[in-house]
Amino acid sequence: MAFDAISATNAYIDSLGTEALAQAAAYTAGNHWLILWSLLATVVSTSLIVRSGILVALSNKLSQRGAFNRAFRISAAFIVLSAIIELPWTIYTRWYRQTQYDMTTQPLGDFLGQSGLGLALSAVLMGLLLATFYVLIKKAGQLWWAWFGGITASLVATMMLLGPSLIQPLFNEYTPVPEGEVKEAIEALALEANIPTNRIFMYDGSRQSNNFTANVSGIGSSARIAISDIALKEANLDEVKAVTGHEIGHYVSGHIWWVVFLLSGEVVIAFLLADRLFKPVARVFGADENIQNPASVPILILLVGVLLTLFEPINNSLTRMNEADADRYSLENVGLPDGLASALVKTAEYRDPRPGQLQELLFYTHPSVESRVRMAMEWKGEQLATELLPEN
Repeated sequence: MAFDAISATNAYIDSLGTEALAQAAAYTAGNHWLILWSLLATVVSTSLIVRSGILVALSNKLSQRGAFNRAFRISAAFIVLSAIIELPWTIYTRWYRQTQYDMTTQPLGDFLGQSGLGLALSAVLMGLLLATFYVLIKKAGQLWWAWFGGITASLVATMMLLGPSLIQPLFNEYTPVPEGEVKEAIEALALEANIPTNRIFMYDGSRQSNNFTANVSGIGSSARIAISDIALKEANLDEVKAVTGHEIGHYVSGHIWWVVFLLSGEVVIAFLLADRLFKPVARVFGADENIQNPASVPILILLVGVLLTLFEPINNSLTRMNEADADRYSLENVGLPDGLASALVKTAEYRDPRPGQLQELLFYTHPSVESRVRMAMEWKGEQLATELLPEN
């Protein structure tokens, strides 16, 4: 009897049970609504800061300072103020809601501590970037958006390069995979792909999340494959090998460069549109309509943030293509379709495995679990048809 890929796919997805599937659908739909509510929270925060006049007062107080110094302090103050105003919303969306869906066991204190560290980094880095913007805009004239977009894109690439070695270790501990058959299997896969075995790590992802996950980060010599301790604890050997093969696929294909190039182009476009929209939006909020005034930074950040959010469906389309390509790499080079399928099903707890087509098109950074499992089962069927793979 011929292998039925559709039936096999349905069996994998249905193995979660109706209650788990319903919870995954509810969690995913809620996340999509949160995109809209988060934008509204940002609008409210922006309005409160602008109407309070606090940045104008700070700008007047720093009027004798140098342009860069003044812009940095105002921008950093805005980053901190907006984070404080939005803190209740941040706690609800990123911590409380995750605990309600059993997505994390991280104590609130640890969450707040890590959020504070992230805020400090953001205030410094964004403050420096925005200070550069306010100095540059006075010298670059009408093409400031092209120059600053290029600078921002370069910074994004730099952060991707430095992130694995300088930023990520501030939030998680990265260690070699423990000795044993799992490490031996992973290292064998890495060597086959000409990847140094010292570029594969385990990290304590369980500190923030109970999600079954792994990732590739960094560029060039800083690139590395990191597997969450949750994945290593919950997965069997075939699942670990299949997931590692998927991440190696990202590494070998250089998918991160596609992301860098796309994001760089979007940043330039976002600043161009922000330049055109700045005055009417500033007028609505009662802010200074002069884009060169650092006290109007909330309007600039709001505009760029909204525009980049609108670009997300484009980003999602690219990442879905990359994820499907990485799945194919795992299937063709590791050859464990059932291991990949069962590992993918474990990610369905936090990503509805059967979304509607429009929902997947607009919001999903990965192809649906159902379509990914079906790919694995179709590949398995092809191998069975040519008697290259014994059926389990």
